[in-house]
Amino acid sequence: MINRVVMVGRMTRDPELRRTGSGAAVTSFTLALNRNYNSADGQQADYISCVVWNKVAENVAQYCSKGSLVGVEGRLRSRTYDNAQGQRVYVTEVVCDSVQFLETRAQRERNQSSMNQGMMNQKPMDQYSQPAQPQTNNFQDMQTVELESDFDNSYNIMEDDIQF
Repeated sequence: MINRVVMVGRMTRDPELRRTGSGAAVTSFTLALNRNYNSADGQQADYISCVVWNKVAENVAQYCSKGSLVGVEGRLRSRTYDNAQGQRVYVTEVVCDSVQFLETRAQRERNQSSMNQGMMNQKPMDQYSQPAQPQTNNFQDMQTVELESDFDNSYNIMEDDIQF
């Protein structure tokens, strides 16, 4: 049987570090994962509970916070427990074997500040506002690059076609 999960998302809250009775570190957090489609009221997201143990748990608690972009690899686990009211609670979570930090703290703060700045600079649209017209490309103004192949044929490639 295969039980592997690989996800990339943003933390919805600060990671919560706890210790077991024997002193092992355990950190829990929730990841927000965007879905591949947009609904009428905006983009949809799934919120996945994650748990990580030992040294990785300590690192996640120390270096990550709400909004951190992380990649996790692990396995799904389902468990049950009885809450204080005597009701059975079912929990499905990802037990992470590894957590990759995908951006630095400075990058995250820069992204958040630019997003906040963009929200502050937006003018409210009234019913008579027109959206900005899309910019059209003028292919005559673009430069081309000549590349030679092994067969001495040359190809015209536009500068925008080069990925680097």
